[in-house]
Amino acid sequence: MSDRTHRKWEIMREAGRVVARTLENVRRAAEPGVSLAELDAVAARSIKEMHARPSFLHYHPEWAPTPYPATVCLSVNEVIVHGVPDGRVLREGDLLSVDCGAEVGGYHGDAAVTFAVGTADAAGVALMDVTRLALERAIEAARPGARMGDVGYAVERTAREAGYGILEGCGGHGIGTALHEDPDVPNVGRPGHGLVLREGLTIAIEPMFHEGGGDEAQVLRDGWSIATLDGGRAAHFEHTVAITADGPVVLTLP
Repeated sequence: MSDRTHRKWEIMREAGRVVARTLENVRRAAEPGVSLAELDAVAARSIKEMHARPSFLHYHPEWAPTPYPATVCLSVNEVIVHGVPDGRVLREGDLLSVDCGAEVGGYHGDAAVTFAVGTADAAGVALMDVTRLALERAIEAARPGARMGDVGYAVERTAREAGYGILEGCGGHGIGTALHEDPDVPNVGRPGHGLVLREGLTIAIEPMFHEGGGDEAQVLRDGWSIATLDGGRAAHFEHTVAITADGPVVLTLP
């Protein structure tokens, strides 16, 4: 591994720590009666206090109608991903997915977690557990010499075995000096197919599962939030992962 790559990963680990701490701060503040806008303010303060910059605020990919207007994505229940914080108030038992990115020294970290507000029902707990398991399996598959299809298959197999749907066309991505870089990291795949994973690559792996088993969704009026068609709930877990000679290393841990 080159000195340049090593230095890059050191900085990305710092960005990852900002992300991890911010996710935890939002989790602690997420109680029944708290609005999504209030949680977004918690995230903004958290990132600022750690002298980092929010990666999502004003981010404007080609497919989006407007720049993203908030610090984090907050997706509740039927919203799978990209939920825009607003005045919606959390209720007991809601499933809340928090997706956060932060930039330090020109490099980004990106991670997501889903948790229950208060106490979740058994079905909600199962959905979160299986989605988290998919992330763990996909990270384990992300080793030098493996293929991107191995990573996607680890996610897809986990969803299919449990009967959950996978959001069609959405998945992870490369990450570094830009929040989203090549290559795409799909949540479906064929073992032994796709890009060969090599030492030095840094990717964000992010399974998103939802109840119901279908693979289609709808974009809501804000132009960002993607929700299930039938109101089934969703879960989303993500880590930024470095591909090293010794295997995958998660850069978005506390």
